[in-house]
Amino acid sequence: MKSLITPFLLFLSFYSFAQKIEGTITDSNKNPIEGGFVLNKRLDKHSHSNKLGHFIVEKVSKGDTLEISCMGFKTQKIVYRPEQKFLKIVLEESVFQLNEVTISPEVNAQSIISKIDLKTFPVNSSQEILRKVPGLFIGQHAGGGKAEQLFLRGFDLDHGTDINISVDGMPVNMVSHAHGQGYADLHFLIPETIEKIDYGKGPYFANKGNLTTAGYVEFQTKERIKESQVSVNAGMFNTFRTMALVNLLGQQEKQSAYIASEYLYSDGPFISPQKFNRVNVMGKYALELPNQHKINFSVSHFSSKWNASGQVPQRAIDEGLITRFGAIDDKEGGNTSRTNVNFQHTKKVGESLLIKNTAYYSHYNFELYSNFTFFLKDSINGDQIKQKESRDILGMQSEIHKYYTLPSGNLSWQSGVGFRYDAVNDLELSHTLNRTSILERLKFGNVKETNAFGFTGIEYHRGNWLFNPALRLDYFNFNYLDKLNNNQVQSVAKVIASPKLNIIYNPDHDIQLFFKAGKGFHSNDTRVSSLASNSKEVLPAAYGADLGMIWKPQSRLILNMALWYLHLDQEFVYVGDEAVIEASGKSVRKGLDLGIRYQINNWLFFNADMTNTLARSIDEPEGANYIPLAPDFTLTGGLSVTHPSGFSGGLRVRHLGNRAANEDYSIVAKGYTVTDANVNYKFKKVNFGLVAENLFNVEWNETQFATESRLQNEANSVTEIHFTPGFPFFLKATVGISF
Repeated sequence: MKSLITPFLLFLSFYSFAQKIEGTITDSNKNPIEGGFVLNKRLDKHSHSNKLGHFIVEKVSKGDTLEISCMGFKTQKIVYRPEQKFLKIVLEESVFQLNEVTISPEVNAQSIISKIDLKTFPVNSSQEILRKVPGLFIGQHAGGGKAEQLFLRGFDLDHGTDINISVDGMPVNMVSHAHGQGYADLHFLIPETIEKIDYGKGPYFANKGNLTTAGYVEFQTKERIKESQVSVNAGMFNTFRTMALVNLLGQQEKQSAYIASEYLYSDGPFISPQKFNRVNVMGKYALELPNQHKINFSVSHFSSKWNASGQVPQRAIDEGLITRFGAIDDKEGGNTSRTNVNFQHTKKVGESLLIKNTAYYSHYNFELYSNFTFFLKDSINGDQIKQKESRDILGMQSEIHKYYTLPSGNLSWQSGVGFRYDAVNDLELSHTLNRTSILERLKFGNVKETNAFGFTGIEYHRGNWLFNPALRLDYFNFNYLDKLNNNQVQSVAKVIASPKLNIIYNPDHDIQLFFKAGKGFHSNDTRVSSLASNSKEVLPAAYGADLGMIWKPQSRLILNMALWYLHLDQEFVYVGDEAVIEASGKSVRKGLDLGIRYQINNWLFFNADMTNTLARSIDEPEGANYIPLAPDFTLTGGLSVTHPSGFSGGLRVRHLGNRAANEDYSIVAKGYTVTDANVNYKFKKVNFGLVAENLFNVEWNETQFATESRLQNEANSVTEIHFTPGFPFFLKATVGISF
């Protein structure tokens, strides 16, 4: 009997003093904190909060100290008592310190990098928003109002063809766009409203579908603001900006509302003034309902119009016909607008189930005038073109996240379904004169494009390992009504399956090793897809793999590294500027990404990111297989100061190396190195700021292309670099007031 009683007493002792405890972590506004770090000091064992803010700590004994921390919040310590069945932790915000950062066992732990950068290097303009993604470069080449040209991982992404961009679950990219597939104009997003930037590189994320080949960027706007603010900004080149962010309901517990607005005007450094102006208005309302329901509702409107000097040929400058900031045709430019309505609903069922629904509607107008070839095709009137469309977008996505505690580990299950429907009317490409007369319609019709999708996957945590297999299924229906061909209707439907596998190893909270593999895709323009017979021509696939790590060797130092590979299937591309179909073969891209984040002292931060990439066409012979404009080498870095005295500022450098502008590298797109700086001082409720772009006034080309063109006085055409000059030294001053 004694031999039975002794083990029984030992079991009771263990059960009494080593138990499992659950809880939630929220901020002072009751928002769940994902990635909160919970450490049992006695055992040096840790756990993390999930999307619900929920966490589980195993083998906790009476008197154990639990340390709860998260980047940007004050660390909290709790001594465990057995009568505490469920912990509700509320963390207070604090000055950011890098030693608070932990490497979470998450599939997309790399997004911690953008969180750090957003805290230490605040966004000063809408152009800087996408630069928060390490290795992503942007360029403007049409007067400020056109969506930026993007570069990432050996891709000239054009305006968004191979990168999925969204705001609060609403897609930004425009499929089958008048100017280019995946066109992503992010200018409707007011920088001061951004709460979070999430990003991932590669096609490894089941909840991200079309256009997610090089990666994705997801922005989340603030749910509530603590105080209102107004700012006025003025600078060189007749630049002026005002911004207002107004709290409408104060600090109520169950609901919040604010309105944000922005107006921007600038002529730019060009001989022919840009007369660029942009107006943004946004309102957002959040309500917490009984039984753990929450809704978010936002409405925004954006409009912009501008003139542009276009891309100028190098020979015109060499011959003294124009200066770098002159124009061959200064009648370029355009106007655009977008109205968004977005609704999000989340429901928590107990502490282990989350249901999230997103529904959105956008109305969009676009009209752009360009002249890339001058007098190549029409020696009398010139080659100006108009691209125009009117679009309605309707869509929704419903997700479920379920969390399980198993004897062998923790399991979470994520699944979702949704659809997106684009109705594009009067999708037009025309040859025009002086933005007033249509000389010839080259393409004119209506597009109806539907994408229905579903995805599912699990995340299984066992010890230090995380396994994440997932599958995504997309259905597309492309429909084009050709108004120039007796209203002929062309249509096609295709399905694509995209499997994913992510394996994560976190031996402790200071390092993560990861392997990621998956298949992604981007759809082609409906005007191509509706004529295609092969699924590869409609939905060309991308196959990728990443091997890398995130490592925190010291409390104030974080390093990240990834070796990666991406293979792209053959595709047929619709060239919106010419109304032609251009065939391209298979391609391969591979490279190395490196990053460093270092806190030198309590108020001084340093960061740097380097990418080295090889991008080649597979089907072309050696020496003629370069992918035009694919970046080979990029480097960004800088210092940021946030001093308790109220002084803050930063110094940022970005470098893009020389790269091939055509297939045999006989034409070179010249690289550049540009330095920007800013200083700010906050005295009580007033903030003074000064921003200097291109601090050393270097001469650089922001965007450039190898283009065949003919000037009016030339007998023959010439193929050479055409470019948009980057801004010279540009000084802006800001005064802001909080209330």
